[in-house]
Amino acid sequence: MSTHDVVIIGGGPAGLAAAVTLGRARRDVLVIDAGTPRNAPATQVHSYLGREGVDPHELLTIGRSEVEQYGGTVRDNTVIGVERVSEDALRITLADESTVDARRVLVATGVVDELPDIPGVVDRWGVDVLHCAYCHGYEVRDKAIGLIASGVASLHQAQLWRQWSEKVTLFTNESVELTAPQRTELAARQISVVPGRVTGVEVTDNALSGVRVGDSVTEVQAAVVFPVSVAKVDTLLADLGLTVEVKDMDGQLIGETLPADPQTGATSVPGVWAAGNVRGHRAQVIDAAAQGGLTGAMMNIDLVTEDVHRAVAAHPATLNFS
Repeated sequence: MSTHDVVIIGGGPAGLAAAVTLGRARRDVLVIDAGTPRNAPATQVHSYLGREGVDPHELLTIGRSEVEQYGGTVRDNTVIGVERVSEDALRITLADESTVDARRVLVATGVVDELPDIPGVVDRWGVDVLHCAYCHGYEVRDKAIGLIASGVASLHQAQLWRQWSEKVTLFTNESVELTAPQRTELAARQISVVPGRVTGVEVTDNALSGVRVGDSVTEVQAAVVFPVSVAKVDTLLADLGLTVEVKDMDGQLIGETLPADPQTGATSVPGVWAAGNVRGHRAQVIDAAAQGGLTGAMMNIDLVTEDVHRAVAAHPATLNFS
């Protein structure tokens, strides 16, 4: 079995950008993509310089063609496990039970957003049930926005979304007890507060029209939630001893990430690297792509170092510096 220089798990912006960088470095690169991008429900990518408003699926199609332009390969499949088979190689097992070997592995699997258990939220996710103000705020500017709280961190969300609309309502959803200073801050920004548990969202003519609390419905045109963003690694890295790290904000669980060096993307396991949302779920598309490109460069430097050591070991008797 031939051994690739790098196998990249995940064909999103981070994985594809890393593959382009490595391909341009003349590395043998294979990208394995399960085809489940985080932003699949979205119709546009924003704040991506030069590609503002591009369809996310189109962006990935362009990225794949660029990887192939530099000799890389993209394979549609799902990785179910990674194990070390020698000091110099890792083996990647796919859902179809085939395997591939690599000198280095880049984990760019992204995250899964676990949404609040509220009827109707999943169906409207990425359409008019949102979470990222920088991704969707401009598109719902000046509309009636309902912020469905899931903890204290949601208060920061409410104040942030107020930048895009004067009509923001905070639904406490029995998840937060507001202090007097917090109520003052909300009132000062004209953010109304609706107590009680949210029991669903209303849809009229295929558009969000309200948030229900008990028997009462408050009219909104967009709803904002605070999902828990969990790194999509499942158990595929368990044999290597890599586990996710829990992240919280003001005591509220906000996600799980795969720990990696913030400068290089290297994990604690030699030969395994990470890039994109899997190591920091707040990254926007352009951030993930930039991180993938940088991590690809760092991986190439690491491979060059190993290439030098191999060359010296293979020809010690022929070296003469006199």
